[in-house]
Amino acid sequence: MQLGIVGLPNVGKSTLFNAITKAGAQAANYPFCTIDPNVGVVSVPDKRLDFLSEMYKPDKYTPAVIEFVDIAGIVRGASKGEGLGNKFLSNIRNVDALVHVVRCFDDPNVIHVDGNADPLRDIETIDLELILADMTWLEKRMDKITKQAKAKDSFAVEELPLLRKIMDALERGIPARRLEYSDTEKLLMNELFLLTLKPVLYVANISEKDINIPVNENLEKIRSIAETENAAVIALSAKIEEEIALLDDDERQLFLSELALDRSGLDKVIQAGYDLLGLISFLTAGPTEVRAWTIRRGTKAPQAAGKIHSDMERGFIRAEIVSFEDLKKCGSYNSAKEHGLVRSEGKEYTMQDGDVTLIRFNI
Repeated sequence: MQLGIVGLPNVGKSTLFNAITKAGAQAANYPFCTIDPNVGVVSVPDKRLDFLSEMYKPDKYTPAVIEFVDIAGIVRGASKGEGLGNKFLSNIRNVDALVHVVRCFDDPNVIHVDGNADPLRDIETIDLELILADMTWLEKRMDKITKQAKAKDSFAVEELPLLRKIMDALERGIPARRLEYSDTEKLLMNELFLLTLKPVLYVANISEKDINIPVNENLEKIRSIAETENAAVIALSAKIEEEIALLDDDERQLFLSELALDRSGLDKVIQAGYDLLGLISFLTAGPTEVRAWTIRRGTKAPQAAGKIHSDMERGFIRAEIVSFEDLKKCGSYNSAKEHGLVRSEGKEYTMQDGDVTLIRFNI
C-alpha cells in the first residue's frame, strides 16, 4: 500500500519525505528537484507493540509498515505536458492515496512557483490538473461504454450513468472523491482508476514560528476545503520535523517537550496515512516475536490468518482473541483468560484493530 506525497514544486514535499523516511531524498530550492519518485518504507508508530514487547521480552519486534512515494511537483498545465507533465500524473495513478503538502508561509529565500503561498489557489491548481487528466481519460471511456450500452451490454448500461455523473462533477471543478456513491456505484468505481477519487490527507507546512499558534488563517483555509471531502488535516513544520528525525529518542522527547508537543507531526502523518488507506493492525505476541499485521478494515479472521501464513487460512479452525485494552488491564494473557476475556472466534468474525490473536489451524 502506497501513499503518494504530492503538491506544487518547492512546498516541502521532499523535506517531509526525508523526515518521514530518513532516506536522504534530495531536497533543494528549485522546482523539479524530484524527477523520478523516491520511495521509502517506514514503521507505523504503535505504543501497543511497545507494551507487548515489555510484557514478553521477545527475540524480535516487527511493527506494521507503510510505503511513502515522493512524487515530483505538479504545475499548472501538467495535464497538457507542462513541467514534467504526464510522467508525474502516471506516478500518482499508481499510489493508493495522496498526502497533499500545502505551503502556508512565504519566505523570500524559498521560491514559490506562483510567487507567493496561497493555500486555496495551490490546492485548486493540483485539483484542476488531476480533474483535467481524469476528464481526458473519462472521455475515452465514455465513448467505448456508450457504444457497448447501445449494443445492450448489461455492464455498460449500468456504468454509463455513473460516468456521466462523474463527468458532470469534473466539468464543474468537483473532484470525484467529493461525490456520494451507492454500493453498486462503489463496485463499479474500482474499474475507473480516477486520480481525483483517491483519498487525500492534507499536510499544512507551516513556518517554525507558527508551530504553537492555535489560529492560522492559511491553515483554516485548508481545513475549509478538507471538510468538504471528510479529509484530515495535519499541521507541521517540515523543516522542524526533519531536524527532529535526526535526533535520538531521548533528544527527540526533550525537543518535543521544549516545543510543547506531545508527539511529532510525522508520527501523526504516518498514523493518519495508515487510517486513510482503511488499514488496521491485529497483533501477535510471544517470546519469539511481537508483531503487528496489516489488514484492511472489515477483514474476516481466516483471511487475517492468511496474512501470517497461507496454511493458516487454508486450515483455519478458530482465532483466540483478546482485545489489547483488556490484555493491558489484566497484565498477562493467562490473567485475561481467567477473567473470561479471551474469546474463541470463528470464520465469520470481523477482525478489530488491536486484537491480540492466536490462530488455531490444522492442515
